[in-house]
Amino acid sequence: MGDLSTHFSREEFACQCGCGFDTVDSMLLSVLEDIRGHFDSPVTINSGCRCLDHNKAVGSKSNNSQHVKGRAADIVVGGTSPEDVQMYLLFRYPDMFGIGEYSTFTHIDTRSDGPARWEG
Repeated sequence: MGDLSTHFSREEFACQCGCGFDTVDSMLLSVLEDIRGHFDSPVTINSGCRCLDHNKAVGSKSNNSQHVKGRAADIVVGGTSPEDVQMYLLFRYPDMFGIGEYSTFTHIDTRSDGPARWEG
């Protein structure tokens, strides 16, 4: 399917403002492939890369967002609740990454400064 990994294309991660920013961290791709394999279901990227302007437009108050570094994705796993995705990630990567559960999606990022957990 994609040019980045077995199941993901660069276009899926591109900034939604159309600026062309589409750099994706290789560890993030690995984690997303792991999620897809574990749940045996497609993973939809709701939001991947964000330029600073788009990040601000969607309400982020931080220029240090992992999205602006190409290290984050807000995802939906087909047929799976965000809670179940988060629980898998917490089990699989207990001391790594940023993992956030929202009512309609899961956030995953490959930050290198220690784990972060939250519910939105």
